[in-house]
Amino acid sequence: MTENPWSWSGRLTLGTVLEAAGVRIDDILAIRHTYTPDGLTGTADLTPEKVLAYTRRQTHRNKVPATAPPLWLTFMADGKRRSRFLTAYENHGPVLSKETAEHRYFNLRPSDLLSSLRERLVVEWSGDTINWAKKGGPAAGFPLVEIADPAAVPFPGFDRVIIPFTELQDMVESSRYRAWQHALSSVQGIYLITDQSTGKHYVGKADGTERLLGRWRRYAQTGHGDNVGLRRLLAGDIEHAASFRFSILRVFGPDTPKADVDASEAHYKDALMSRTFGLNRN
Repeated sequence: MTENPWSWSGRLTLGTVLEAAGVRIDDILAIRHTYTPDGLTGTADLTPEKVLAYTRRQTHRNKVPATAPPLWLTFMADGKRRSRFLTAYENHGPVLSKETAEHRYFNLRPSDLLSSLRERLVVEWSGDTINWAKKGGPAAGFPLVEIADPAAVPFPGFDRVIIPFTELQDMVESSRYRAWQHALSSVQGIYLITDQSTGKHYVGKADGTERLLGRWRRYAQTGHGDNVGLRRLLAGDIEHAASFRFSILRVFGPDTPKADVDASEAHYKDALMSRTFGLNRN
């Protein structure tokens, strides 16, 4: 019986990872970029915008057909055949209005596929030659070289915290944010939630044994943190929580009396007029 190159029972390969993610191998196109003077020139060019722009434009000689697979995995050369995963895209087909005699443009949209493995997953780009693109089965057979530990995210300081809701969900659980978790679990505080779609504010407090980390973990779980005004705002559209960003107005030591925390919360509600024009209801 022929060995399945992406089987859990065989060697670990890119196909092993894709299979675990529930991805059909035939839906994949793996693309390997290298640094070039007329393309991605160095690490400073590895921004989401530049990688997307570079990937979506394909010369006709590259022979990427209009019927290219629906999922593209983008890698960057990382020494010899080592190739580090950058990101994934959904391919929605060629953009005919932009096609030229030299280039074909694809409607690529960022995908969350393998998002936790971005810049961590390394495969060996195998084959007789290092072709820049491989489909389905050949790509699935790439040996898995490394899954690096996630890079730690340094804590910026209480007075510099500004974190969007989508990152907050990761922060309260991920080991990458261990420094954040330690800092936020050690203090009481007054925090600010800003709805970026409207500019409206919500002022809240984290006191007693809950601390800032415990309070923000509740927001990560529910979106509204059990607050009346925010619960009403999200009642018809829980996805609206993605518009929230969190910051810290003031911190207190763990032994600060509750009355002092309450007084500070009231002060910031008055100063920001969050009861009159914002999202506070008391």
